[in-house]
Amino acid sequence: MLKKLNLAACVMSAILAGCAPESSETVASAEKAAAEAPKNENISVETLHQKLLTMDTHVDLDVDNFTAEKNYTQDLQTQVDLGKLEQGGLDAVWFSVYTGQGELSEAGYAAALENALAKFDAIHRLTEEIAPDRIGLATTPEQVQSLIAEGKLAALIGVENAYPLGTDLSLVQEFYDRGARYMSLAHNGHSQFADSNTGESDDVWLYNGLSDLGRELVAEMNRVGIIIDLSHPSKAANLEMLSLSKAPVIASHSSARALNDVSRNLDDEELLAIKENGGVVQTVAFASYLNTGKYDAWKDKAMEVMAREAHKTGFQMMDWKAVGELDSDARHEYMASFMKLRAEVAPMIEQEVDPLVPPVNVQDFVDHIDYLVKKIGIEHVGISSDFDGGGGVAGWNDASQTAAVTEELLKRGYSEEEIAKLWSGNLMRVMGEVQAVAKSLQKNQG
Repeated sequence: MLKKLNLAACVMSAILAGCAPESSETVASAEKAAAEAPKNENISVETLHQKLLTMDTHVDLDVDNFTAEKNYTQDLQTQVDLGKLEQGGLDAVWFSVYTGQGELSEAGYAAALENALAKFDAIHRLTEEIAPDRIGLATTPEQVQSLIAEGKLAALIGVENAYPLGTDLSLVQEFYDRGARYMSLAHNGHSQFADSNTGESDDVWLYNGLSDLGRELVAEMNRVGIIIDLSHPSKAANLEMLSLSKAPVIASHSSARALNDVSRNLDDEELLAIKENGGVVQTVAFASYLNTGKYDAWKDKAMEVMAREAHKTGFQMMDWKAVGELDSDARHEYMASFMKLRAEVAPMIEQEVDPLVPPVNVQDFVDHIDYLVKKIGIEHVGISSDFDGGGGVAGWNDASQTAAVTEELLKRGYSEEEIAKLWSGNLMRVMGEVQAVAKSLQKNQG
């Protein structure tokens, strides 16, 4: 949850949306897509949603919510907990072992590894000790399907930022053994492996793509069987990974740069390379990546309302840089108070913005799905939320509202088969293909 404290927008986005009207081009594109797609008749949203195997490829976590006293069996002030997953019919989630980018030093690597292992342990606690009767850990498509057939939820593990590996690539196998099945080579800031997309803001790069160690990591991930995740590294790094990888890749939580020009999104050259690779782009429901204009207008109003209400309650709002510099306990305490205030002021924000202007919503999200499907094909597109890491849009603002995405896809004319591919089929295909490549490489090596 705390991964983007340097960007107020990312923490706020679960209640924020924007206020710029949709462009005529976007509306026309969506209308055309709906007209061209096969129509669904007599399909109930509820019936279809219950039939689907729904999978979200990026959900963040706070280890404090994985204890005997406080955990996902309770109704937490988080966008994801077991109750919300069950209520929304969201069957499988990839929990993120996220580590913020720190110094490229032995001390930095050691601290990052400690953080990563704590998150691995938290996920195992949930599935093995806290609620094994409701959720299990899956590492293969078959295990996902088996858990769903048993009436359980499925938890999978992705690693956001390979920084905790340090320079010890033997840890790739350890991460795999702990359950990791995808990993990105960088986050917000250049890692020892790859340049980050954030280099665009100041045009400062370390490698103009991958480092030599990053190239070795790509090969090792292919060999071990961990999917390469292109969300967050730079375009040059992504294109280099695509040229080197012997297995399909994913972008676990990214959207289309052609619709919203931010460095975290993928441009058409990257998209077409992912199609050629056989990979999948997991479209992300993150307001500022979907429509920055709308998002920024709502962010300004939200911060104004929050500051006013915080003053009344005595809560001292801090600048995000200062929050990031707090020690772990103080930071968690601050964020708990912040999230409580955020929930309380959400109705006030709704009342004070222009009622004629819609927030960033499910329709904006599916606009990006439409674009990606038309650009690279239905087989290469999926769905992600980035819940509890800044994600969420009006209509799909927590896991309990997941059926709204299925409903919008149906409205736009996607068939049952197509929606099944978007929700999990494409990603499960990649999982299987990556494992097959790894098996072949290991056989040839041995």
